[in-house]
Amino acid sequence: MITFPNAKINLGLNIVSRRPDGYHDLETVFYPVNVTDVLEIVPGTGDDATLTCYGHPVDCPTEKNLVMKAYRLMQRDYGVPPVDMHLYKSIPDGAGLGGGSSDAAHVMTMLNEMFSLGIDKAELARKAATLGADCAFFIYNTPMMATGIGDVLTPVDVDLKGRYLLLVKPDVSVPTREAYSRVTPEPSQVSPAQVVTWPVEQWDGVLKNDFEPSVFAAHPELWMMKATMLEAGAQYACMSGSGSSIVGIFDNATMAECARDKFTDCFTRVCEL
Repeated sequence: MITFPNAKINLGLNIVSRRPDGYHDLETVFYPVNVTDVLEIVPGTGDDATLTCYGHPVDCPTEKNLVMKAYRLMQRDYGVPPVDMHLYKSIPDGAGLGGGSSDAAHVMTMLNEMFSLGIDKAELARKAATLGADCAFFIYNTPMMATGIGDVLTPVDVDLKGRYLLLVKPDVSVPTREAYSRVTPEPSQVSPAQVVTWPVEQWDGVLKNDFEPSVFAAHPELWMMKATMLEAGAQYACMSGSGSSIVGIFDNATMAECARDKFTDCFTRVCEL
């Protein structure tokens, strides 16, 4: 069985408060986008599961990879037999795109289907959230308002169909812990779920990512990339998550492709939303 785990972008990201457990409460809209890895799962040929990775290097031991962690969870809780997993990584890491979380969630969904486990999405999402805050989103894989640490999900009314996304990931790393350490939490003035119901042309300056000021101060090239997208005609541009990818929403493919030509030394993708 083969599937294509997709990325997500954040439309707005408010860091609302710091929790007693050291995590942060946030508000954001997760939106799925057609930038994908490739994941194949077949019945195992040995006594234990295997994971083979291709594409972008995955710099972690196999047992710490979210794909293997997802398998181990399903093995422990539902008794799934050994499988051989092959993962081709195309979604860049450290980009605020949720690639690893998506891979893990798709493993759980595929194993549920392959072995006819009959687990509903709500239960799968609860299990997925134990692997990572945004893993649960990829079980549903539809636009969602996320609160809590990103694990409390509510469907949101946003439709970007017919528009085009330009995604740019430069060779810049923004550690998540470092990004959070530079943000001062405060209650939001307006919910991202409300703003995304407005016309896209009205989002700029209102639909904000609280990570941008401190991350842009440390990496001004990211600010320049966002400015370049807006100058090239993006209706809206922002950093996704804690970075370091910058995304722009364009009215048509031609404008998105022309803007893409301005970023020759980066990972780039244009896709229809």
